[in-house]
Amino acid sequence: MTTSQPLADCLFCRIVAGELPSEEVASSDEAYAFRDINPAAPSHVLIVPRRHLTDAAALEPGDSELLSALFSLAQAVATSEGLSGGYRLVFNVGEDAGNTVPHLHLHVLGGRPMAWPPG
Repeated sequence: MTTSQPLADCLFCRIVAGELPSEEVASSDEAYAFRDINPAAPSHVLIVPRRHLTDAAALEPGDSELLSALFSLAQAVATSEGLSGGYRLVFNVGEDAGNTVPHLHLHVLGGRPMAWPPG
């Protein structure tokens, strides 16, 4: 599902709108980055588009600029968080992947060595 309007019942739409508190890390015209409330690493930041998309499966060919904005903000977050030793970027798609909030979001994880394979 793609919409340019925030959804009233979407947790991340409400965070982006300032209706719910969050710890902002960075932002741009297209996206907002904030700390995960249940971090899986010393640095765990979520980057969400300001417009609602359900998940990465809802992306369309015309969304390339949005993806570029998400990755640019992820680079800025990694720099500001001091993740020079490396970091992981993760999109979870669907319940089986552990996606619990149906709003596209990119996890930036770092600050410790990461195991492979994940999950």
